[in-house]
Amino acid sequence: MTTLPRTAATFAPPVMEARRWLEGATFTADRPLINVSQAAPVDPPHPALRQAIAEAILRDDTTHLYGPVLGLPALREELAAQVGAHYGAQIGANQVAITSGCNQAFAAALSALTGEGDEVILPTPWYFNHKMWLDMMGVGAVALPTGADLLPDPARAAALITPRTRAIALVSPNNPGGVEYPASLIRAFFDLARDNGLKLILDETYRDFDSRIGPETGKAGTGAPHALFDDPDWAQTLIHLYSFSKAYRLTGHRVGAMITAPALLAEAEKFLDTVAICPNQIGQHAALWGMRNLKQWLAEQRAEIIGRRDAIRGGFPVLADKGWQLMGSGAYFAYMAHPYDMPSDQLAQRLVNEAGILLLPGTMFTPDGDAAGKRQLRVAFANLDRGGIDTMFARLANLPF
Repeated sequence: MTTLPRTAATFAPPVMEARRWLEGATFTADRPLINVSQAAPVDPPHPALRQAIAEAILRDDTTHLYGPVLGLPALREELAAQVGAHYGAQIGANQVAITSGCNQAFAAALSALTGEGDEVILPTPWYFNHKMWLDMMGVGAVALPTGADLLPDPARAAALITPRTRAIALVSPNNPGGVEYPASLIRAFFDLARDNGLKLILDETYRDFDSRIGPETGKAGTGAPHALFDDPDWAQTLIHLYSFSKAYRLTGHRVGAMITAPALLAEAEKFLDTVAICPNQIGQHAALWGMRNLKQWLAEQRAEIIGRRDAIRGGFPVLADKGWQLMGSGAYFAYMAHPYDMPSDQLAQRLVNEAGILLLPGTMFTPDGDAAGKRQLRVAFANLDRGGIDTMFARLANLPF
């Protein structure tokens, strides 16, 4: 009997698949392509950060060498201090691991938690890379469908727990839905996980663009999106994931993080040492410099992204009049239901030639055959200014079908 490779258990990378739809397509100066398919900033880092990167490359020889598997001590300490300040909590550097992007943090966490045949509960629409990793590990991704508000229900999750369940994974602000999970909802999932001996994996890649963050941060209600770190035993249940990529425009440098119990980090270290040996040294120095020097700039970037979210909401009536629904919006994303009698993957491909828009269909974020996914589309609007948003809506409102 022929055994299939692990990678055959999952689908092709969705963003790369969507890019192939551009082959043979033509766009004109008066109707250029609007690419809202990928949630990654296209602008380079702040000029001062680029200068800091250059100086680190030229002056610090250690940037070209292997470093500690769990990351630079100074960056671990800085992240522990800043996350602690943000959440009004005490977090130790020994509870922090730096990873090669947040996707690797998720992969490391699941490698330390699960074995073949185990299960992890994922709300749908889900982040496709989470599903892909579970597929390749032989771990069951148990779908937790969300409603029209895209918020998962803890009671429905409780009914999905089996003896093989090892974790519940949440993303807030959500990818792909854009919704910000209320603190009470996140707490309910934490309690559910703790009471059942599970881990709660909370991916906060887009935390820096949460609209609840104010000029002063601390306990939940003054900027922090939840109060889980208030629990003295939080590290026994919570696995907190973070990314520097979006905040400091470091996507190509691959720097993320995981915060949890040191014992779990010791298990994750085995995985991290095997696949990368250490996180990108230059990227870590860049993240550290950014955290120490770009707080005001980051606040300005957050305000700009929130402004674009508001433009999405303010301009949506032109589509609502045509039968579209805005299901969620926030951080980098708008998640919409379309009114057409065709599945979203077919619609998304038609939009390339008939509207000059590249976006992702809901079928890429839901199980095969899921009826909801066939009606849904994701727009990653972070690289689209207000004028671009208006243009996109005008094109969608005037489709020739």
